[in-house]
Amino acid sequence: MHRYFFKRSLCLLGLLLFTFACGCQKDRTEDITKAKSKTEKKLNVVATISMITDIVHNVGGDRIDVTGIIGEGIDPHLYKPTAKDTKQLTEADIIFYNGLHLEVRITGTVFDKMKDKTKAVAVTDGIDRSRLRIASEFIGGYDPHVWHDASLWMKATERVRDTLAHTDPINAEYYHSNAKNYLATLQTLHENMQKLAAQVPAKRRVLVTTHDAFGYLGKAYGFEVRGLLGINTEDEVGIADVRDLAAFIIEHRIPTMFVDTSSPRRGIMSVQDAVRANGFNVKIGGGLFADAMGTPGTPEGTYVGMMRHNIDTIVNSLQTELAYQE
Repeated sequence: MHRYFFKRSLCLLGLLLFTFACGCQKDRTEDITKAKSKTEKKLNVVATISMITDIVHNVGGDRIDVTGIIGEGIDPHLYKPTAKDTKQLTEADIIFYNGLHLEVRITGTVFDKMKDKTKAVAVTDGIDRSRLRIASEFIGGYDPHVWHDASLWMKATERVRDTLAHTDPINAEYYHSNAKNYLATLQTLHENMQKLAAQVPAKRRVLVTTHDAFGYLGKAYGFEVRGLLGINTEDEVGIADVRDLAAFIIEHRIPTMFVDTSSPRRGIMSVQDAVRANGFNVKIGGGLFADAMGTPGTPEGTYVGMMRHNIDTIVNSLQTELAYQE
């Protein structure tokens, strides 16, 4: 009898130990699953202009989900957010925008209504204000088109890197590694653009465009820049604007001018007609990407490809027409 109860007690004890072990194993499995799920959860990031979206893709890689709001051929000065944009912006973990009053119709409507304004990060906040172009006619007093200087866009990249690393410390090393590689690419781009620009004689390095979006390119790579429109594309072209630019082209014997892909061509065509009416001919040297990148999936659909396209188009057109004049 005693032997029977002893065996029965041993069986019950074994069953209890087994049940306890299974419970502990289940708890450990659940803890690991929760930790893994937390680690693998991707940041939901929204960017405004395509140039910023490109930075986030390069730095964030496969550890984030990124959505770009303002796409190919769209002018950020004039862009009005849709209901879909507003939903994406309010649901994002981080919003990266240019700042310097570029996306005023987004920052002035959506951002003001957000409860958590700290998640909206201006990439230009990492740039020393002494390196910004003063633009008294523009809201805020600074020219926002900083991406046309690759060395300044490196500062924007660092701002994105630091924000992602701070928000998602588990993947901080990954973001820093990606940023290091991308910054090296941007440094090479900057140096190559300087070398290409130097192929055009300094006194002939004059860039005439649809609107004054290329001031940073001019400052970084040695071009005098003249735009038919000012920095803000909400301005309208007047007869005096056409006349004054035509007179400048004739006086300085400018052989070519450029249109940008986000603006109508009619204004620059009027300048060409005015120049021709005064006995001089100025050609249109090609399209430049001013406020947006090219089609996704093409070289111009990346920041580096867009910048290479712009400098190649400018230098090749000027060299060709200057050689023809001589």
